[in-house]
Amino acid sequence: MSRSITAFAPATVANVSCGFDILGFAIDGMGDKVTVTFNEQEKICVTGITGDGGKLPMESEKNTCSVAIQALLDRLRSSQGIDIYLEKGLALGSGMGSSAASAAAALIAANILLGDPFTKEELVPFAMEAERIACGSAHADNVAPSILGGFVLIRGYEPLDIVKLPVPKGIYCTLVHPHIELRTSDSRSVLRKQISLKESTVQSGNIAGFIAGLYTSDFGLISRSLKDVIAEPSRALLIPGFYELRDAIKSIGALGSGISGSGPTIFVLSPNGEIALEAGEKAKEVFHTIGLGADVYVSEVNNRGAFVLG
Repeated sequence: MSRSITAFAPATVANVSCGFDILGFAIDGMGDKVTVTFNEQEKICVTGITGDGGKLPMESEKNTCSVAIQALLDRLRSSQGIDIYLEKGLALGSGMGSSAASAAAALIAANILLGDPFTKEELVPFAMEAERIACGSAHADNVAPSILGGFVLIRGYEPLDIVKLPVPKGIYCTLVHPHIELRTSDSRSVLRKQISLKESTVQSGNIAGFIAGLYTSDFGLISRSLKDVIAEPSRALLIPGFYELRDAIKSIGALGSGISGSGPTIFVLSPNGEIALEAGEKAKEVFHTIGLGADVYVSEVNNRGAFVLG
């Protein structure tokens, strides 16, 4: 076994409008790196973190990297000591699966370091334990696509049932990250506790239509289905420029937009790279007009997921 391994895990978009808590997909190029090394102390140690501005915890019981690796070691009934070095490439509280990417990269690296005992799919529950620490809920709509890549459906949790969906050729994503921080706990606090039967029916039709669109590469169907009647109406009020951007992309041929995860990042799906770039320019105009800085990133959907570097 190698004594030191570095892995990369990508940013993700969770919910994907109609797929609240059950859909996610991975982004290409943006993400976190984690290096893991054996130590002789029989404990997990976070030895360093860069790119977080000193905000992330170094304590092993609070850091998503170490919590995920501990869950893996517990399953193996191993007391092997591991040092962790995290390089953050994603902003905290961005809605791009920052905590999930850290956990995913840590698990991919640690799994190889320990002799590759688990498949990628089998690593997902360990990453979910890290999400429990990060945001209070062991959800998989960020960690599953970060590990596996592509579009992922979380069909159920008891037992965990994950379905990797096809990625239509040519589909692109534009990510727009306004310069505000929005905590997941705040985004969840504004959600309604109950929805109507009509809203449930509409949401079910949209998620079914979106998945059918992925399988048939029907961009028109995908576009018609990118509508959220459950979370977006409440959460959009927390994100300046959300509705302005949605209106701005209607005329350029983009498929649709929505809130990435719990926000504040907004995603736009497009049928090709040219429209995705134009959506990015529209986003810059919108946020310049309202006097708010924003980072724009254009990417194909990443079908590879997390991987070992070098």
